[in-house]
Amino acid sequence: MGAQKLLEILRALMAHPKLLLLDEPAAGLNDTETGELAALLLAIRASGITVLIVEHNMALVMGVADQIVVLETGAVIASGVPADIQKNERVIKAYLG
Repeated sequence: MGAQKLLEILRALMAHPKLLLLDEPAAGLNDTETGELAALLLAIRASGITVLIVEHNMALVMGVADQIVVLETGAVIASGVPADIQKNERVIKAYLG
C-alpha cells in the first residue's frame, strides 16, 4: 500500500479510536495496493474498531463492508448488505453498470 496512506491510517489508529472514518482511502492506489488496504481494513475491523468508509471503488467496498449505504447526488438510493446492493438496479445503473 502507498506509504503515505499507510502512515495516515496508522497515525489515526494511535489515538485508539472506537470509530475510524476514511474518505476515499483507495484514491491513487493501484490494484495491489488496494488489496493491501482491504486486508488492513479487515484487520482493523476484526480488532473491534468500527470503520466507516466513503469510497467510489466498489470492489473495495464490497470486499470489506458489512453494511452499505449508496448515495447519488446526496440522496440515499440503497442500503443493505453487499449482496443486496450488487443486485439493486438503481445502484447498478449509477455505479456498477
